Amino acid sequence: QVQLVESGGGLVQAGGSLRLSCAASGRTFSSYAMGWFRQAPGAEREFVAAISWSGGHTYYADSVKGRFTISRDNVKNTVYLQMNSLKPEDTAAYYCAADRTMALGVDEYHYWGQGTQVTVSS
Repeated sequence: QVQLVESGGGLVQAGGSLRLSCAASGRTFSSYAMGWFRQAPGAEREFVAAISWSGGHTYYADSVKGRFTISRDNVKNTVYLQMNSLKPEDTAAYYCAADRTMALGVDEYHYWGQGTQVTVSS
């Protein structure tokens, strides 16, 4: 079992930055791949970024590539999402997720956090 708690969301102006954190419980965090997803009102949850258990492999949605960076600290049991050059279209609830295998699909992750809201004003 893995429990996930996101933090770091908030209101920011376009062009600004935020860093999201996702703290995980459990001793086996380092064996899980982690992902970030987001869901805007009225839209489906969509993939943002993923990172392998070691941190050696990462993958990004085209919409955030070059602006967002996913990283992890397996000592602190935490995964991060650094978001730069934010745009109004990045406004959404952001969720972290964990699973044994690095994946891109919502249905491929077994463990989810409750989400943190990011609002980007124009």
